[in-house]
Amino acid sequence: MLSPNTSLSRISMRRALRWVLIAQGVLAVLLVLSDFQLEWLLRPGSNTDLPAGPVSPGDQVRRYEPSRTHPDFTNPGALPQIEFPDDVPERLEFTLESLEGVGDFVLVNGAIAPGDAQRLEAFIAGLETPPDTFALNSTGGAVQESLRIGRALRAMEANTIMLPGNFCLSACPYMLAAGTERSVSLRSAVGLHQHYYDAPGYMPVFLAVEGIQTGQGRTMEYLIEMGIDPGVMVHSLATPPDQIYVLVEEELVESRIATEIAE
Repeated sequence: MLSPNTSLSRISMRRALRWVLIAQGVLAVLLVLSDFQLEWLLRPGSNTDLPAGPVSPGDQVRRYEPSRTHPDFTNPGALPQIEFPDDVPERLEFTLESLEGVGDFVLVNGAIAPGDAQRLEAFIAGLETPPDTFALNSTGGAVQESLRIGRALRAMEANTIMLPGNFCLSACPYMLAAGTERSVSLRSAVGLHQHYYDAPGYMPVFLAVEGIQTGQGRTMEYLIEMGIDPGVMVHSLATPPDQIYVLVEEELVESRIATEIAE
């Protein structure tokens, strides 16, 4: 016959195992939801009423579609353009290009992924005479990697440009901010929104908040380092991650993200 203590220990063990299994199941669900970006799922239809087409002051929020190679809020006009692939590269690609009126430059195209800063430095090191101008066309990506790329560009004393029809969204403007001179075409698009700073949704709230705040602090520190008004982050912090706030000429100039505005 089992003693009362033995019976209680078995019941306690069963309860403990049950709670462990329940906890594991909840964690698995949270991991899946994290992969599908829970914040987007909780705001169905948030994009449905957003306008399309080029922006104007006061009408600057558009749908963020990182898979689109030609967002409808840019305006390339009839100027000569570079040929881009049908799909956005999963990580940055670097090519030498030349256009009349611009000269030689390195085109930085695609999504920003970890390791791209090192790849860019290796690409530049392999050029006999690297140009001092970098044109950007990116939907964004890894924020901290964009800061590493930016610091590499500033160390090279490179200039950054936005050509007509090109876009620089999400984490990309931090690369743009690194140029010694920063020329932005009014027919391009530079846009900001909220970022994910490597804070998985299943983390305890206080740890997630701490990670986000740390990431924001590093980003603001970087902008100050580059001579950019960190107040521009107001637009990114106020814009959900499935939307994009496109800066207009006044904001580009006042924030110093652009040192020159081109037609």
